[in-house]
Amino acid sequence: MNAQVGNQWIADTELEGFEQTRLTVAYKKRAFSATLVRAADNPKVARRAVLYIHGLTDYFFQVHLAEAYRAEGYAFYALDLHGYGRSLQPGERPNYCADIAEYYPEIDAAIAQIKSAGAEQLLLDAHSTGGLISALYAHEGRYREALSALYLNSPFFEFPLRGWERIALRALVALGRWFPHIAYHHGMPSYYAKSLHRDFRGEWHYNKKLKPTDGFPITAGWARAVYRAQRRLQKGLNIVCPVLVMHSARSMRASQWSDDLFAVDTVLNVDHMRRYGPALGDQVALAEIEGGMHDLALSPPVVRAEVQTVKFSWLGQVLRQIPDSSRDT
Repeated sequence: MNAQVGNQWIADTELEGFEQTRLTVAYKKRAFSATLVRAADNPKVARRAVLYIHGLTDYFFQVHLAEAYRAEGYAFYALDLHGYGRSLQPGERPNYCADIAEYYPEIDAAIAQIKSAGAEQLLLDAHSTGGLISALYAHEGRYREALSALYLNSPFFEFPLRGWERIALRALVALGRWFPHIAYHHGMPSYYAKSLHRDFRGEWHYNKKLKPTDGFPITAGWARAVYRAQRRLQKGLNIVCPVLVMHSARSMRASQWSDDLFAVDTVLNVDHMRRYGPALGDQVALAEIEGGMHDLALSPPVVRAEVQTVKFSWLGQVLRQIPDSSRDT
């Protein structure tokens, strides 16, 4: 593995008040391109930093998340993984990977960039599929010892399937070994997307070309990569740093629109997070949020406030104290 760490920051293409740099990396002789984003007003001296990693059919657009971390003295960074968001290249298959470890080199490069800026403590904040990737990285990644804490927002520990659907998944996974690019359906349940974007019933504005309402096509090869990663995680990991697994109190499968969709996880089964979270390491805390959506950071305002309170209270307990100069601007 090798990487060319980005050293030229330019104005971000999606968000005012942010900057981006390109990370060129390689995995098993294949080149990939990822995008590291940072808040333009990050502290000049920041001994504490956070790296955010998005979920499936997603990219970084949550400005309020960056603002919350900045208010707590963190330098904020976000990584658009290769094949996602800002990083998606013409002709590239969206959101595809053949192995979760493909993402490790770009996480390596992002961490190297952040540490070179002076961060002594680094929090990895990851959502959904990003949570699966980040948990495995924290277990075996090159810079796992550089992580001070890991926060998982509704992590994707298992496919939310029942009965015959599980049998179909295993068949698809087997097919993915020989025909990885066969697409079988779209990735994001449209009711969930419609509960988010302000063009429908939601609160948020984001680029629907980068985060389409019906998702990007899901391939058999991607399903195989995720399934294999989940099986590894479910056997238990050895993450050394403190871990917080946070999720909604309830899940629901939606077959029609209901305002209940604003208060439950409609994408994943939270029982899987309860089941597999404790085996991630020796310092794991679990927290469930009443009224939380799948992406807890996009839940209604009162719920978002609760998420931030619980998260920063936990961080205050698990991270050692650092000098007040970390808040200097």
